[in-house]
Amino acid sequence: MRILCLNRRRQVCRAWLLFCAVAMMAACSSKPSFENLDLTGNTAFGQNFSVPDTDGKTRTMADFKGRLVVLVFGYTHCPDVCPTTLADLAQAMQQLGGDSSRVQVLFVTVDPERDNPALLAQYVHAFNPHFVGLVPQNEAQLKQITQDFRIYYAKARGATPADYTVDHTAASYVFDQQGQLRLYVKDAQGAQPWLHDLKLLLQH
Repeated sequence: MRILCLNRRRQVCRAWLLFCAVAMMAACSSKPSFENLDLTGNTAFGQNFSVPDTDGKTRTMADFKGRLVVLVFGYTHCPDVCPTTLADLAQAMQQLGGDSSRVQVLFVTVDPERDNPALLAQYVHAFNPHFVGLVPQNEAQLKQITQDFRIYYAKARGATPADYTVDHTAASYVFDQQGQLRLYVKDAQGAQPWLHDLKLLLQH
């Protein structure tokens, strides 16, 4: 009888250990439930960039190691989507509180002809003093980063040569703290989706 009880205990212990192992594997393999499009492992988009900021310093992903990076494309004369997106991000950063220091928002202008460094710096800092503007040095550099991230942009003729708008893809990208591309985010969708997904990434 004693031997039988011992065998049953061993079977119960083995079953419990197996259950724990399976549960741990499931937890490790489960993906975060993002509200935006998960690009984890997708190689169709750029994985890095090399563009000067408004102080003239060339920036790459390596500069922001250990932080989430939000890469936004737009321009200062944008009438709607760009300011709305930056306002949404500013609100999300405020709600993150102290964790906002672990997130870096970068705004890449698709209109470097008008968005000189001083103007772009003033523009992004109006939303959040920690946002950083990136200004491609020339058309070739602009084409490189927009092609890498599949961002469409084109001038739309205005009343005068200097009075034009720029049609562009209204989307942003998020890299995790290891510099891996994780999310494709549709712009101007409110602060809550940003807050939800940034919190999830900060936990991993």
